[in-house]
Amino acid sequence: MTGGMGQLGAELAVALATRGARVACLDSAVASVNPELLALVASGAVQAIDCDVTVRDSVERALAAVEQEHGAPHILVNAAAVDSPPDAPAAEVGPFEDVPTEVIGRVIEVNVGGVITCCQVIGGAMARAGRGSIINVSSIYGMLSPDQRIYEFRREAGEEFVKPVAYSVSKSALYNLTRYLATYWARDGVRVNTLTLAGIANDQPVEFVDAYTSRMPIGRMMDVSEAVGAVVFLAADGSSYVTGSNLVVDGGWSAW
Repeated sequence: MTGGMGQLGAELAVALATRGARVACLDSAVASVNPELLALVASGAVQAIDCDVTVRDSVERALAAVEQEHGAPHILVNAAAVDSPPDAPAAEVGPFEDVPTEVIGRVIEVNVGGVITCCQVIGGAMARAGRGSIINVSSIYGMLSPDQRIYEFRREAGEEFVKPVAYSVSKSALYNLTRYLATYWARDGVRVNTLTLAGIANDQPVEFVDAYTSRMPIGRMMDVSEAVGAVVFLAADGSSYVTGSNLVVDGGWSAW
């Protein structure tokens, strides 16, 4: 589980571990705010491995630590990702024409380069073992353009704010990476799928939540626990004939 100490990664790690999986959380963060995950790590039920997904040596060391305990992994969930935070410098959230290329490059380095590196190293180990399931976590903002009207409340408050392009570009790239690897490793027993999620509730400003949910057919943001079922399905033998696909869990966002 890359990004295993983050909000989504931690939830998925706990869910898989409590269902009997032996889970390793790969993350550059040293701690999580998820108390259940911390308890599982403290008990030794979940491995917590310091790993920078953008550095191949770091991923190789993480794989070696997992293989020493459990052998070649059966499942890889690529959940590690970055985006411009709400308090990002104005240059990051200004007009598209002015966004620094180095800012775009950093997001793509993690969200695309990190996934590619983990697939090369960990997916390669799966292919050599002749089995595995890779789940690349994407976003509705990779499948569809962000609705800039959602952020109008910030502009009305006098801020210059445009939802940046980098996150959308990076998440969009995962769809064809998934299709490429699904066909590349199909005869090696490795399935590769994309999971597209809507926005997850995480104490966002009420103005954002109101604007976002008004655009959402189901009328609310996603609870992080609602990603679990899809991941369990894609990870397990119940999806043994599913590869190269995109499973959308978005509350109906893409139906409009």
